[in-house]
Amino acid sequence: MVEPARLIEFEMVLLNRHSIFDGPRKADAHKKVDRSAYVVLTRIDLDGPLSIGELSAALGLDTSTVNRQTAAMLKADLIERIPDPDGGMARKLAMTSEGAARLAYARDRTVESLGRVMTGWTDEETADFARMLERFNRGIEALEGRPWPRPDDATTRPDDGQPQDADESDA
Repeated sequence: MVEPARLIEFEMVLLNRHSIFDGPRKADAHKKVDRSAYVVLTRIDLDGPLSIGELSAALGLDTSTVNRQTAAMLKADLIERIPDPDGGMARKLAMTSEGAARLAYARDRTVESLGRVMTGWTDEETADFARMLERFNRGIEALEGRPWPRPDDATTRPDDGQPQDADESDA
């Protein structure tokens, strides 16, 4: 019998090779964002503008890799450099309206694809899978010491990503 961790490892290899997570199809290539841009845009969407150093720490990547990724995103008008809103010296990277539109489009296509993959699943099965996947990811984040914000975290307001006041989160 194969141990469960080996089965999970194999299934993760298969999961990573599937193109369902690549966003729009060839007909919509002009709306496409690659996987690295999808991750960077998602993080900026959750946290707001970030410096290269902040992105590097959040993603667990070296600065040169983040520089290459963000240079391509700047060229594609997905992000823009802005002064630090808090008055710091470092410039921040903010999502442009084009970046927001393309991220939303890619998310919608991915959600639609996931819906097709899970056709026949009950609502309970889908919710159980979502909970287990979140638990799995949070376990990885704890080991790496890099937790990711989530839209529904009590400390984050889903509409704008800004921290909530303590009394607001209890409402």
